[in-house]
Amino acid sequence: MALYEPFPNYIWNLSVAIAMQSGGEIGEIVDMCAPILEAAREGADAGTPAFMKQWSAMGEKLIELAAKDEAAGRAFSASDKLERASLYLFTAERMQGHGAPGREATYARAREIFDRSTALGGINRQRVEIPLRTGTMPALYTRAPGDGPHPAVVYCNGLDSCKELLYWSRLPEALARRGISTLCVDQPGSGEALRLQALPVDPHSENWAAKAVDWLETRPEIDPRRIGMTGISLGGHFAPRAVAYEPRFASGACWGANHNWLEVQHRRIKREGENPVPHYWAHVMWAFGASDMDDFMAKAADMHLDGHMDRVKVPFLVTHGSHDRQISVQYAHDCYAQLINSPRRELKIFTAREGGVEHVGADNMAYGRDYIADWFAQTLGGKIA
Repeated sequence: MALYEPFPNYIWNLSVAIAMQSGGEIGEIVDMCAPILEAAREGADAGTPAFMKQWSAMGEKLIELAAKDEAAGRAFSASDKLERASLYLFTAERMQGHGAPGREATYARAREIFDRSTALGGINRQRVEIPLRTGTMPALYTRAPGDGPHPAVVYCNGLDSCKELLYWSRLPEALARRGISTLCVDQPGSGEALRLQALPVDPHSENWAAKAVDWLETRPEIDPRRIGMTGISLGGHFAPRAVAYEPRFASGACWGANHNWLEVQHRRIKREGENPVPHYWAHVMWAFGASDMDDFMAKAADMHLDGHMDRVKVPFLVTHGSHDRQISVQYAHDCYAQLINSPRRELKIFTAREGGVEHVGADNMAYGRDYIADWFAQTLGGKIA
């Protein structure tokens, strides 16, 4: 299994792969990428305005086509086109540097179209706002069918994702099929929490994860004794940390083991490993609310899990791709080895035989999605058949 790589740099190819895994149509993606091949050769950062122009244009075309469907009463078809339009707009926005012209408007447009698609398609996701100590944590709630009480999973972002991309990973769909509800969160430092409220990353993820549990406990269809947590990419720091310090979690998993993200930053300074987004250092300083590199490093000082995993006393699954170019597979082994008090720990390394070998399965998310969904079904009391 290999990553689709139409461009001469990893960062652009990663964005394309994420879009493909999130429901993008290959023909549309080819049409968007072909005109910007030369721009990609200018470097991962320099060519991003051209990326924005092409991907936004495809999004707007789909919005126009969806309007014709809607006028003809074809709501489901309109919703399908709006899903892809929103995806392409989110992808275009994600590729821009902080403060880049058009970024804020593109994000607002993507959010608007996503909500329109939800309504037209009757999609099983409800936008909610979870109170935090400061501000709120926007989230998407996907309910398992039936009255319950059902288990639930809190699903958090990485460094540069958003709750909409979490939904499009189809893990909420896979969990609902197994009788488990999902809460996809834009935690501080990501998605709306960062863009609209300027809430920076909190390395102590139990602070905001506890608020997600508080909210789930108010839902009559949720069993408060069967709540789990997972996270993707940098969520491989946040989810294990939250499960270690929030005793109400009954199970945990990480999709990518970001065991020592602080160490990864020192390696990236030395240009070791690939970056997840263009304009990387500007992005991390924005996400952490840092004024300069020294301030960022100080605020990221607790972004590691050494000395914390022995506090995990519930089942925990660690997954990682064998050819992850961003985060070393060694971190998965480190995380697993330190889960000494988990009554049921498991390490799953995805190999070339099956796929999912790239960072968080960018080459094929199906294997990670199914494995994590089955894990929660087995440890929270869902169903696997």
